Amino acid sequence: MTFTGFHKQDFETFSIEGLDERMAAIRERIQPKFRAIGETLTDDVASIVGNEMYLHIAKHARRTKNPPKDTWMAFSHNKRGYKKHPHFQIGLFDDHVFIWLAYIYEMPDKKEIGERFLQNIEELNRIIPNDYVISLDHTKKDAESMKTIDLEKALIRFRDVKKGEFLMGRHIQADDPLLQDGEKFVETARQTFETLTPIYACPFRNNHRIKRRLKKGWDKTS
Repeated sequence: MTFTGFHKQDFETFSIEGLDERMAAIRERIQPKFRAIGETLTDDVASIVGNEMYLHIAKHARRTKNPPKDTWMAFSHNKRGYKKHPHFQIGLFDDHVFIWLAYIYEMPDKKEIGERFLQNIEELNRIIPNDYVISLDHTKKDAESMKTIDLEKALIRFRDVKKGEFLMGRHIQADDPLLQDGEKFVETARQTFETLTPIYACPFRNNHRIKRRLKKGWDKTS
């Protein structure tokens, strides 16, 4: 399947009532597009980061009642999972697409990584473009512009709060013509990941234990 873009019907998926009904639409409308994007981007992301990467598509398997408000795909160096590791995401809410480099609360070395980010805050400020946005909770639509966010405060929260998260990247509104051009969207995602790769690499720099985990997978060494 060739990815031809995201369209109105994809976003309307999140107005479908009922868990089973919405999940059926996600599987029918959106997940094939994720697989098509993955076929195009997985090798590119691996080349960009210099490490083998694997595609993961959210299954929402833990849900028993409430239908998901969003859905996503992820690229991770770990074949078995992504939530415990730095990973790249592409996904949809009902009104926008997000493209993230994500560090979420399930990471076992979150505190250590948060401290490393704080030590390199000037580099983060230099690397992340002003038109990118920052999210502190992957379950919410909210994100703040890199222009206005108090980055130090955000990183302290990420480091010290158990549920604290740090995601950086782009929001593209549902009516943006870019989303209807599959080739241009994939290139935008590729450029976003390439821009953020120095930050993806930051936690592993000068830290042999985390480097070993990057190579072997945290699940095997924890």
